[in-house]
Amino acid sequence: MALSELYTKYNRVWIPDEEHVWKSAEILRDFKPGDDTLQLQLEDGTMLYSLDTSSPQLPHLRNPDILVGENDLTALSYLHEPAVLHNLKVRFVESKIIYTYCGIILVAVNPYKQLHIYGDAVIHAYSGQNMGDMDPHIFAVAEEAYKQMARNNKNQSIIVSGESGAGKTVSARYAMRYFAMVSKSGSKTHVEDKVLASNPITEAIGNAKTTRNDNSSRFGKYTEISFDRRYQIIGANMRTYLLEKSRVVSQSESERNYHIFYQMCACADQPEFKSLRLCEADEFRYTSMGGETAIEGVDDRKDMEETRRTFSLLGLTKDFQADVFKVLAGILHLGNVEIRNVGSDSDPHIAAFCDLLRVSPDGVTRWLCHRRFVMVAETVVKPVTSKRAVNARDALAKQIYAHLFDCVIQKINAALQVPGKQHSFIGVLDIYGFETFDINSFEQFCINYANEKLQQQFNLHVFKLEQEEYMKEDIPWTLIDFYDNQPVIDLIEAKMGILDLLDEECLFPQGTDQNWLQKLYNYLADNPLFEKPRMSNEAFIIQHFADKVEYQCWGFLEKNRDTLYEELIDTMRTSKVWTSPSQCVSLRGSSVLHSLPVLMAPTESAIGKQLGLKKSTVGFRSSLYLLMETLNATTPHYVRCIKPNEEKMPFEYDSKRVVQQLRACGVLETIHISAQSYPSRWTYIEFYSRYSILMSQQELVLTDKKQTCRTVLQRLIQDSNQYKFGRTKIFFRAGQVAYLEKLRLDRLRGACVTIQKHVRGWSHRRTFLRMREAAIILQQYVRGQRRIRCETGKRLRGYGWAAVVIQRYWRGHLTRQIFRMVRSSSIIIQAFTRGWIARKRYKKVLCCVLSEIDLILLKQKEQKEVSDSQIEGLTFKVEHLQNENNQLQKLFQEKMSVNDSIGQEVTRLNQENMVIPELKQTVSELQRHKQELEEQLEDFSSCVSVNLAHVCNCPMFADLKPRGVVVNMIPNMAAQLLFMCVRHADYLNDGAKLKSLMNAIISGVKKVITVTDFELLSFWLSNMYHMLNCLKQYSGEEEFMKQNSPRQKKNCLQNFDLSEHRQIFSDLAIRIYHQFISVMEKALMPMIVPGMLEHESLQGISSMKPTGFRKRSSSIYEDQEIYTISSLLQQLSLYHSTMSQHGMEEGLVRQAVKQTFFLVGAATLNNILLRKDMCSCRKGMQIRCNISYLEEWLKEKDLVQGTSAMETLKPLCQAAWLLQVNKTTDDDAKEIIEQCSELNTVQIVKILNSYTPIDDFEKRVAPSFVRKVQGLLQDREGGSSQLMLDTQYRFQVTFPFTPSSQALELLQLPSSLRLGFITRI
Repeated sequence: MALSELYTKYNRVWIPDEEHVWKSAEILRDFKPGDDTLQLQLEDGTMLYSLDTSSPQLPHLRNPDILVGENDLTALSYLHEPAVLHNLKVRFVESKIIYTYCGIILVAVNPYKQLHIYGDAVIHAYSGQNMGDMDPHIFAVAEEAYKQMARNNKNQSIIVSGESGAGKTVSARYAMRYFAMVSKSGSKTHVEDKVLASNPITEAIGNAKTTRNDNSSRFGKYTEISFDRRYQIIGANMRTYLLEKSRVVSQSESERNYHIFYQMCACADQPEFKSLRLCEADEFRYTSMGGETAIEGVDDRKDMEETRRTFSLLGLTKDFQADVFKVLAGILHLGNVEIRNVGSDSDPHIAAFCDLLRVSPDGVTRWLCHRRFVMVAETVVKPVTSKRAVNARDALAKQIYAHLFDCVIQKINAALQVPGKQHSFIGVLDIYGFETFDINSFEQFCINYANEKLQQQFNLHVFKLEQEEYMKEDIPWTLIDFYDNQPVIDLIEAKMGILDLLDEECLFPQGTDQNWLQKLYNYLADNPLFEKPRMSNEAFIIQHFADKVEYQCWGFLEKNRDTLYEELIDTMRTSKVWTSPSQCVSLRGSSVLHSLPVLMAPTESAIGKQLGLKKSTVGFRSSLYLLMETLNATTPHYVRCIKPNEEKMPFEYDSKRVVQQLRACGVLETIHISAQSYPSRWTYIEFYSRYSILMSQQELVLTDKKQTCRTVLQRLIQDSNQYKFGRTKIFFRAGQVAYLEKLRLDRLRGACVTIQKHVRGWSHRRTFLRMREAAIILQQYVRGQRRIRCETGKRLRGYGWAAVVIQRYWRGHLTRQIFRMVRSSSIIIQAFTRGWIARKRYKKVLCCVLSEIDLILLKQKEQKEVSDSQIEGLTFKVEHLQNENNQLQKLFQEKMSVNDSIGQEVTRLNQENMVIPELKQTVSELQRHKQELEEQLEDFSSCVSVNLAHVCNCPMFADLKPRGVVVNMIPNMAAQLLFMCVRHADYLNDGAKLKSLMNAIISGVKKVITVTDFELLSFWLSNMYHMLNCLKQYSGEEEFMKQNSPRQKKNCLQNFDLSEHRQIFSDLAIRIYHQFISVMEKALMPMIVPGMLEHESLQGISSMKPTGFRKRSSSIYEDQEIYTISSLLQQLSLYHSTMSQHGMEEGLVRQAVKQTFFLVGAATLNNILLRKDMCSCRKGMQIRCNISYLEEWLKEKDLVQGTSAMETLKPLCQAAWLLQVNKTTDDDAKEIIEQCSELNTVQIVKILNSYTPIDDFEKRVAPSFVRKVQGLLQDREGGSSQLMLDTQYRFQVTFPFTPSSQALELLQLPSSLRLGFITRI
């Protein structure tokens, strides 16, 4: 489908706008060829977009919303400037994402805010990942470079560029930190720390505050990080380019000199700096020219401590540091030297300068103000003007600082070199980007010249990669028209070019900037890339690849010359600052100025030598040539840093500033090259998954998905030139993916309409049937009520008289009933009254009779008591006589039994006296037999000791793993066998043998700790745990013997206390457990992300989106194994069955399962947080489904109770829920706060910002909603602020005491173990 056919109603386009660069508009009417206008709808009204009828240039089409916010700009269907600008804005402002790929470029937008995306956990997450699998990141670029170096054995380069303040230095620092982290050498040199420690020093002496950046690098730096054959860091080397020496002697308004000067002034009161005679920074001319001597939020005194600390960390001696500070202090004093009339008083600053650098004050004073001319016959010394003397002073300060800078870099390089041969290296280039200011001078010219060379190299590399991609996919290669900046480079460096004419003018003593500029006008007027400003005769314009730049010619010659006369050089050669030959090149040596970077032609004229002229551009050109040669010999990786606004406001986006930088850094050129051919590239699987909805039923049943894609595409897009079929991908022209998205959306919309039609019909039919049923019921009710009323009226009239008769009889009945009740009550009252009177009379008569009876009874009672006392006396006498009789009988019986026993004892003694000789003979025989047994026991003990040593030193000790039937019979046989040996040594009470045995066991187990065989670790973890239990169970301590059987209690240790050895065995078990977990994690890690996130466990739920250029990473293997959730569950089942077979205690199994589930949850959540493409509603459904599979696995293995494994998955469950829940209203925000208790604020906000709709029917999360959630989360107390979960975290392992019922003496050794050398006692 032709691109012009896509300008249809409802599609959106981009039109130019002065304020926002580009503005979106909606098409109101289909565009037809021949129309001279395009009717558009803007946000503030309608407009007609005029077209040139001769060659109509239609506005850029806008990408569908589903493609906006992609990780890779090349995944966009329409590739042009407004699409790139808008995509970056959506990611940066709405999603708070600072990194975006653009083909081979990583675009990094400075957030001006600390982000939680650079921790060690993030480094580990990116380590080993393929490019494009994770969200764009500087760590992903570093990993790709490291992986390609290791895989292809080719050196790599990371080129970091951008404007001042865009974040180049920080990006380069993070890249080097990544290499230091992932390639730990383990040596004692700590070279990784030294590489990172070099940054504070180079920033102190090479960075300064500018109007755009508080920590701007004023030099280019290429750091080569060296690796050995194991790809571990063994050293580094740093090369610097184009130090801005002019900053030493002059700064613009609101700028500062290099940081090191202000750090020294802040520490002037410290004892180490007293001798330098320093004062406040605003009292020195070189540090106060910008007006501001302090930076808000920066503590120069504290930074000085960090600088000195890193000096010491790099091994730079105190004497060297002192010399560095002396030279720097000397430069400050030199800046305060005033040029006065002859005969004035001596200047204290010149004295301080000469004292610190140990040079002659007279020589410095003389040759700052005089020049020597060598004639044919004589030498003449003449004074110079005040202006020339000031220039000479400033030139001397610049050269001294430049030499000091080179010397410090040389010492750092020496400190970063360690013994070892370099196998390969990765270079990190931190270099200034294209610069254009209101006033541009020599420095901007050199910077832009270097960027022209880098841009040329970049264009060729992009072109080469594009060609390789076409060849790899077997697609015919067609020539692509792209911008070639070779003419600009020729304009600058060719013969009779700008630099050639500059060097030529510098050779003339009376050469001026104006003369040089006139030569440029004369020689380069015909060059289309060179222009003369209309309103100025002091500037020239160059059309660079990024923009036109106007350069002011003033200062070009002076900065190129860096005039320093021979007399002053000779004076400085007498300096004694660095006298040690082991230190860097001495200031008094002849190489002080010969080593300076100069721009002069290879041969110098006599005039040049006499004047002491050295030129900056020759040295810069040579170093730039070496840099380009190095980069061309490596595989480059590009990082382009973007400054989003001038006010340094966090996450504020100025489209004008951003688009200016995009044009300057090559991002748009990459887009242009890609858009020339087939910019959109989808794999067949991605296309099939995304557009299967457009396929017919006949096409879906085909087994060959690649052929299905071909058939569908040929049917949907008739013009075969709009796409090409490669081996693994389909290539589309610009706009074709948007057209397919439109067809897909139309199909989905049509399906929605069909579904809605049927649902609404069903709903209306259902409503109608309910209404009809209700109407019938109402009718029945109304009709029934009417009939009831008629029948009731008739019956009431007939029953009226009957009711009156009934009332009459009823009233008579009630009256009679009341009368009967009153009469009955009266009779009852009378009866009770008469009875009460009769009872009262009866009681009086009864009382009299009872009193008489009581008197009679009292007399009878007294007579009875007298007779009872007489009977008791007689009874007592009878009992006393019976007791005496019983005692006499008992004494008689005892006497008779004693007589009988005496007789029996006498008989027994007579019999024993007869067998005494026989017993004496038996005792002597037993003593002799005991002596023989003791001799045999000694011989057998020596034999057993040999066998014990054989057991512990046997090669099979570390490899002992029960197989087959033995596993089920005696799973912990090894531990029981070893403990039986320990028990025997205890029985012998032989401390030496027991110590030897325990040492042998410990040393043998230690060998197991280093292995990576899971079965072996599982086996010995189980046995060490059982060994620990045996040492407790048979220790003899009461707390461990409660459940022992009587036989086990007899087998307890008797002679030795092994509590110390129990602690040793416990430590060994912990180490085995950690190694055991590490081996499991190493096997599970490659399965977790593919199985939990990437595999579609719910078929058809998710539909793939284009991944862009970055999926073509050269570090990806084509034959990588595909893992699913089933693979993960199978691996977990294998681990569980192995542990069960080895008899591992259930509590220990549960702890291992909990740890592995934590790893699954943490690794999956970390991946979600670092992958924007995983943050969608459908992916949340997939994750929840996979979690349910894990839960079912726990239930199947009966591990739900007691493991807390599901508790470790709570953060992942809540993240999946967060992806699926509504994210619109205030109630939604409150629900998120309540439900996501296991996620911290950073993680919740990251998921919300990264949420990506899969279809146009889904909505993005509004930034206002994210801010609302952030506001509610501020009240949450505690919690971590880390973005990532620590996958290296280990739950504390415990070994609970579990006594065994196994009787050790009944242990049988299977013959399959080949332990025949062990003998049972």
